[in-house]
Amino acid sequence: MRLVGGLPVAWPLSTRAQSVKIARIGFLNTGSLESPEASNVMLDVFRQALGELGYVEGRNFLLEYRTADGKLERFSELAVEIVRLGIDVIVAANTPAARAALQATRTIPIVVPVMADPVGDGLVASLAKPGGNITGLTFLGPELLPKRLALLKEALPPVSRVAALWQPGAYSERTMSSMMQETEAAARTLGVQLVLVAVRGPDELNRALSEIVEERAEAVIVFPSPILFTERRHIVDFATTHRLPSMSMGREFVELGGLMAYGANLPDLFRRSATYVDKIIKGAKPEDLPVEQPEKFDLAINVGTAKRLGVDIPPSLLARADEVIE
Repeated sequence: MRLVGGLPVAWPLSTRAQSVKIARIGFLNTGSLESPEASNVMLDVFRQALGELGYVEGRNFLLEYRTADGKLERFSELAVEIVRLGIDVIVAANTPAARAALQATRTIPIVVPVMADPVGDGLVASLAKPGGNITGLTFLGPELLPKRLALLKEALPPVSRVAALWQPGAYSERTMSSMMQETEAAARTLGVQLVLVAVRGPDELNRALSEIVEERAEAVIVFPSPILFTERRHIVDFATTHRLPSMSMGREFVELGGLMAYGANLPDLFRRSATYVDKIIKGAKPEDLPVEQPEKFDLAINVGTAKRLGVDIPPSLLARADEVIE
């Protein structure tokens, strides 16, 4: 009851009872909360994209954020924890997070911004018809490695010994095998000797980087991997110190001083994942939302790094670059 103009007025019960449904979104990420450069950039992009779709945190959605702190084995317990919170939709940042989320629930919708090989990793039945509670986007993990190696060789024709930094278990055995086979076949075609250097976790990175020096590699190619992406500053700093040209999966490496990168625009994939979340919150089912592929691939080259390394990037390659960093 309120007094308006001295007269009592009763507001309709339906008006008083109206409330905005708050969507609960879980977000599983790889890196440390204490390392915003490596871990929170994509989360910020996702939040911004939700905002552009009309979502205001605390008003019509709540975000439950969990990070594995660089330890992929923690995803299982974190996924179970987040499921118990009564989440409406889970955003699993990458394939390892998605696999853990899928083990924790077969009913709560899961959106994955960057899957390597969704079918090969057993996350979906097919790209067109996912068929379960997972959907999202793929960055085409195995398919682009031969192209990266070819671009590295084009930039550095004399190079004959290249270290491949990779993370065992980052993806399924089938996907990892495909990555290895396609890259080794490309290396043989290009006349390059590939030196495989494994990194199973952040605590093994220093040992692996030392191995690259011991193997006398002339350049390094960084395989797709949640851990290696999170540790990109460490890798780039090492490559700079030891004057090693590097090729990686994303421009984020090149922005930090890496020589070259070729691949999907990762922030764009996280931005597009917000659209999936919006559709699911409004009633769509993951099984009916096709997995999307990258709309374009970017070649980024850091010419400042090239100068410091004494590398002359062919003009024809620079002309094809989508981004040239001074």
